[in-house]
Amino acid sequence: MKIRPLGLQCFSPAGWLHVTGDDVASFLQGQCSQDVVALPVGRVAYGLWLTQKGRVEADSLVLRVGEREYWLLCEAAAGESLRERLERFIIADDVTVVDATASVEAAWLVGPAGDWGERLGGKALEVGEVRPWAGGWLLRDPRAGGWRSAWVGPAGLVSAWSAGISELSPERGEAVRIEAGVVRVPEDIGPGELPNEGGLEKDAISYSKGCYLGQETVARLRAMGQVRRRLHRVRGAGEVPGPAAKDLFQGGRRVGELRSRASDGVGGFVGYALLTLLHLDPSRGLALAETEPETLAVGDPV
Repeated sequence: MKIRPLGLQCFSPAGWLHVTGDDVASFLQGQCSQDVVALPVGRVAYGLWLTQKGRVEADSLVLRVGEREYWLLCEAAAGESLRERLERFIIADDVTVVDATASVEAAWLVGPAGDWGERLGGKALEVGEVRPWAGGWLLRDPRAGGWRSAWVGPAGLVSAWSAGISELSPERGEAVRIEAGVVRVPEDIGPGELPNEGGLEKDAISYSKGCYLGQETVARLRAMGQVRRRLHRVRGAGEVPGPAAKDLFQGGRRVGELRSRASDGVGGFVGYALLTLLHLDPSRGLALAETEPETLAVGDPV
């Protein structure tokens, strides 16, 4: 999908953690699925925080802003839980974790052109670049070709620099995210589920780094080359199904669960569905109830 520059979407981060110390790079390397030691200063990567069994506990954008200084930005996964997890594994490491979530605000700058830096008075942002700006940090999300950028910083500053930028409604922003193929934790893939079930291995996992929590399962999944469930885009006509609409059926058999969903702006809706591959016929539709017509179209896996 070609995503034109659309505008500003303010949000309250679920987590904004400042992680510092002489041992911070090696410590995070043993916790995160991404190679944060090789991440240069001034760059941002997307990574996962897995359980010992390789299930997705949380995700975050990892900003490296100094040799011994990182910020972790969690859009929806709880930052408090991630802080507790990190502190649980700090034993003899020189690492400090500070939770600054309560004092921060953020905004997505939606659109893939990469020119938000120019619009905001600087040079164009490269995919995966982070730079200090307007009292906070301006970054370009490395996922989906850099389709959006973000600013995050102290509360009360967004209004000072965002004048004249059109605002994107939460509903429209959600539809664009789904169309872009960006998965959100924990709504789309969460606790009890594997990274590969949501296609997260493409952006969030380094297969060349050393050991980290959950790596054994990740390596086994790579060797197997197949999971039993997979997140797909789905599309339907009519109103967006309410939150109670979860189970999806095909041929009278339950084959999965509807996750994120949003209006497509033209009389229908788009969404994500976690589907069991064993009983799925992608050429057929899906039903929201066992006896209803199979009206939801199944798209490609994410």
